[in-house]
Amino acid sequence: MSLAFLFPGQGAQSPGFLHRLPDHPAVAATLAEATTVLGREILELDAGTALQSTAAVQLGLLVAGVAAARALAAEGVVPAMVAGLSVGSFAAAVTAGALAFPDALRLVDRRARLMEQACPAGFGMVAVTGLPQRRVEAIVAEAGKIAPLYLANLNGPAEFVLSGADAALDRAVEMAQQAGARRAERLAVAVPSHCPLMEGAAAALMAAVESAPVRAPRIQIVGNRRARMLRDAAAIREELGTNLAHPVRWSDSVTLMAEHGATAFLEMPPGTVLTRLAAAEFPDLPGRDMESLSLPGALVFAAHAKER
Repeated sequence: MSLAFLFPGQGAQSPGFLHRLPDHPAVAATLAEATTVLGREILELDAGTALQSTAAVQLGLLVAGVAAARALAAEGVVPAMVAGLSVGSFAAAVTAGALAFPDALRLVDRRARLMEQACPAGFGMVAVTGLPQRRVEAIVAEAGKIAPLYLANLNGPAEFVLSGADAALDRAVEMAQQAGARRAERLAVAVPSHCPLMEGAAAALMAAVESAPVRAPRIQIVGNRRARMLRDAAAIREELGTNLAHPVRWSDSVTLMAEHGATAFLEMPPGTVLTRLAAAEFPDLPGRDMESLSLPGALVFAAHAKER
């Protein structure tokens, strides 16, 4: 058995998600460490009003992912490989031993604020499901005549996310619905991630990443910018510093994990979408999310997966 941990990105959050983390000493220690490093009460980040802030959301997701992975590790469950979608890459890097948690906190805080400054208002993201990639690309090209619009996430054969300006996003939703999409709706993301609108933010973030200690990973880690194994510090730096300005190739990343021996997937809180995406592409591989499992339930799942 090769268990893979999946770390969700922005859009997975919901009010109270940090308060729903397992009651475990490793979780409490992680929350306390984050509070000390950031100089703010970390449990305030998951309030409904706080979640309007990109910085609060991204920091909360990092803390949740690392806390859950540490609790599992304390109980003897360590993954064979990890992958994180977008900002989830930072929690994956911490879990893989490539980046220290305090450095990840500071970098994610910097990342989120740079993204907010790059596009402070009038932008966002839209999820489109149930249409082939060629049709979605045609919608992006047409709606993008109104205002900037880009294909940002390739999450599955018929699962995509678009980034851009509000007017173009609204038109894309209309066109996708008319084309028969199962879903075409705005996400709870206030910035246009993973597109050229973030190039300036990525350049500034890369400078910060270059100054942070990054090591070769102890656990296999898959990047979502190139959908490749990140085997050394330089590759991890590139992923963390620049993925916000490039499309997420999540479908390819999950396929790569399966090709490298992943036989089960466990999604860290607060996400559920990555579990569903993995199941759609690899229905024979078991997958669960910790948002719907207790910690004991996750330990049972890991034990059963090991017996496969």
